[in-house]
Amino acid sequence: MIQPWKLLASESSANYRIFSIRSDRKVSPRTGQEHTFFVLECVNWVNVIAVTPDDHLVMVEQFRHGSNTVELEIPGGMMDATDGSPVVAGERELREETGYTGQDAVAIGEIFPNPAIMSNVCHTVLVRNCKLTHPTSWDHGEDLLTRLVPIADVPKLVAAGQIRHSLVVVALYHFELWCRARSEG
Repeated sequence: MIQPWKLLASESSANYRIFSIRSDRKVSPRTGQEHTFFVLECVNWVNVIAVTPDDHLVMVEQFRHGSNTVELEIPGGMMDATDGSPVVAGERELREETGYTGQDAVAIGEIFPNPAIMSNVCHTVLVRNCKLTHPTSWDHGEDLLTRLVPIADVPKLVAAGQIRHSLVVVALYHFELWCRARSEG
């Protein structure tokens, strides 16, 4: 059975506004040897599956600097310290990025974005009956275009490589599982 590694020491190495780097020295339970690991410490994230009354997803197009591409995604972002829960953060991100609000928000999933090197969790929040009710309120580094996409078109968009953000694809899968459970229950 796999055992946790004993932590000998941990220190902060660098801080880069949206993440920091931590260095951990640990002992392998199998070999007894010491190893140093680097961990990206990030705040938790939230992604939002926002469904309109006519079965469209509220999605956004935005430029991503890591891939240097424009990507079709769902609204989401970093959870603020003042957000009381992933649901509150999801509702805030949806409203800020798209101007949409909805009803019956519920958390439907959570994942570790990359447990090998990252410390955070990404939550998926479902918001139903979404309607445009507010102006957008973008961060200084955001430039977004809101798109309404029929839910039925989403699998084809993923298969065609038009939705490529891995955390978005996982959130869409959480939504599919939620839909299946409702239809079976």
